Amino acid sequence: MNQKILKLENLIRFHTVFRQLHGLCQRRMLAQWSPVFSSAYPVGTAQLCIRPWQIDPFVGAALSQYRLLVTKKEERAQKSPLSSPKFKKEVEVWIGMTVEELARAMEKDIDCVYEALMNTAIDIDSLEAHSHLDEVWIKEVVKKAGMKLKWSKLKQDKVRENKDAVRRPQADPALLTPRSPVVTVMGHVDHGKTTLLDKLRKTQVAAMEAGGITQHIGAFLVSLPSGEKITFLDTPGHAAFSAMRARGAQVTDIVILVVAADDGVLKQTVESIKHAKDAQVPIILAINKCDKTEADPEKVKKELLAHDVVCEDYGGDVQAVHISALTGDNLMALAEATIALAEMLELKADLNGPVEGTVIESFTDKGRGPVTTAIIQRGTLRRGSILVAGKSWAKVRLMFDENGKTIHEACPSMPVGIVGWRDLPSAGDEILEVESEHRAREVVDWRKYEQEQEKNKENLKIIEEKRKEHQEAHRKAREKYGTLHWKERSFLKYQEKREQKPLKTKEKEEKDSNVLPIIIKGDVDGSVEAIVNIMDTYDASHECELELVHFGVGDVSENDVNLAETFHGVIYGFNVNAGNVIQKSATKKGVKIKLHKIIYRLIEDLQEELSSRLPCIVEEHPIGEACILATFSVTEGKKKVPVAGCRVQKGQLEKQKKFKLIRNGHVIWKGSLTSLKHHKDDISVIKTGMDCGLSLDEEKVEFKVGDEIVCYEEKEVPAKTSWNPGF
Repeated sequence: MNQKILKLENLIRFHTVFRQLHGLCQRRMLAQWSPVFSSAYPVGTAQLCIRPWQIDPFVGAALSQYRLLVTKKEERAQKSPLSSPKFKKEVEVWIGMTVEELARAMEKDIDCVYEALMNTAIDIDSLEAHSHLDEVWIKEVVKKAGMKLKWSKLKQDKVRENKDAVRRPQADPALLTPRSPVVTVMGHVDHGKTTLLDKLRKTQVAAMEAGGITQHIGAFLVSLPSGEKITFLDTPGHAAFSAMRARGAQVTDIVILVVAADDGVLKQTVESIKHAKDAQVPIILAINKCDKTEADPEKVKKELLAHDVVCEDYGGDVQAVHISALTGDNLMALAEATIALAEMLELKADLNGPVEGTVIESFTDKGRGPVTTAIIQRGTLRRGSILVAGKSWAKVRLMFDENGKTIHEACPSMPVGIVGWRDLPSAGDEILEVESEHRAREVVDWRKYEQEQEKNKENLKIIEEKRKEHQEAHRKAREKYGTLHWKERSFLKYQEKREQKPLKTKEKEEKDSNVLPIIIKGDVDGSVEAIVNIMDTYDASHECELELVHFGVGDVSENDVNLAETFHGVIYGFNVNAGNVIQKSATKKGVKIKLHKIIYRLIEDLQEELSSRLPCIVEEHPIGEACILATFSVTEGKKKVPVAGCRVQKGQLEKQKKFKLIRNGHVIWKGSLTSLKHHKDDISVIKTGMDCGLSLDEEKVEFKVGDEIVCYEEKEVPAKTSWNPGF
């Protein structure tokens, strides 16, 4: 740069010197001609010698501007290596980051992100600081900012300390004390499980259950005449309660498998065996209904061999006791077999230390609030204890046994009702005692945080899948329109929009009628769980979509009615009530409330409701059949009309009804008749054994001798859903 400026300055100075020398020559000539100016010459010479080179003002300004431009270019050339890609600032980004997070990562103002997205396809008006950005827009913003992109797998939040509560280590075997066994009674529905417990407890549990079938897990403490105590869990045998049976097997020490001697091994019997084996729990076989004449206990034992349940009679280790729960025969032998097996198992527990247990059932009581039935497994539960189960905690206010009697403490293997829960825990949740309410809240907060993190990971996966689908669709669209002129592209897009017509009112109604939104309310958590599990088996969405809007425990409330009104849904209640005020409100709002006491009645009602949403099926009902004996044609005006000579074989032919032509078992035509004649008379009905001539409304159809003509009428029949819940 300096060399260029020096060259330019030398040229300008040369030009200036030339001009000054030219002026000096003129002065000398004037001095010669004018003596007056003779004294001026030495002065001019002196001035010329001592003053510096003078530059023209215009040329000086140009020279200064040129120096400025050259200096800026040189500075830019020096800065350019710093702004090259290898010196770009690196920005760490992740999938699903928000606008605010991107601005923070770039160390820029949030407006810079909005400015970068201004001329893109994204709707900036709907973009908030917390809005999530797709990968495409993140790349676009970073690129426009002149920065380098670096992807991280997931957003790295501040790592939170694990505050969860866990089971304490096993106690010293020397400190353990014997405990009573927990026995689960399992088997097929109506094989006499609850009747067996009734006899042992001398109560009538089954009589209180709707339909005479167990629909809850019952936990009972039975005291035998010998002084021994056994905690029995009575699980439902109905197919709908598979989850309850699995839960019962997980918390038990022994499984009593009840099989009816007259029915043998059935579906839920096999399922109960599977649950017991999965939980690695020993089985005692109780062959019930042995007082019946058709009873065959040996057949039951042989059928169980196929499922690896080998009785002692066949060289196995499974005790088999023949009983009659109805008459009470041999029940003490069953109890003794249970006690003997419990002694072999050497069941012991730690009575001291924090309480550990399992929620068997949970429900909401009007006067007590959330209530759980639990089995204590370690420690001794007392009033005032702080418990955590799932994402709920409790300060125990009240405890009661299976008869509703208040108790002050509960030891291991003892079933107990617990009152004092802040929220309703789920059946199957693990109960752990903690030292304080603060610690309980800490544990619940941590578990909620963990659940939220898992949900976020799942959401990110879904977002990534959707993003890939969007990119693929965008790529295909670009390939489709890429080679077209912008006018052709606009015209094609306009045509596509015209084809995507909005649904008409009638079409919308038909679409809405093919969706059944439902709300499920149950008396206990396990019942709701069973019904929701049945909903999961629904596989007829192509006929009518089943949409589970909400489910919960407790009576039908005003909120449920409002929710059903919003979604145009139906409320199904199981063993719950709906007050008169709620019923009137539902009637006023056009909401159906369907209450049931038996679970399979509820499912049947649901199937009927689904069927009512389906369009009717048109069925053909034959009225008469005729055989074509001859074919000929008749001239009508200038046309020749083919006519079939027939004889009615069955029923009668009615001209006003519909007809079909069958050849070799295939229907080749359907429609109506243009004429039906007997001899030369036009008739409307012709009966069995009579001959007739007929012509069709389609002249191109050719008759052949031996073809069949069937007269039929169409009737609309209500359709039935193809969904089969399995029972």
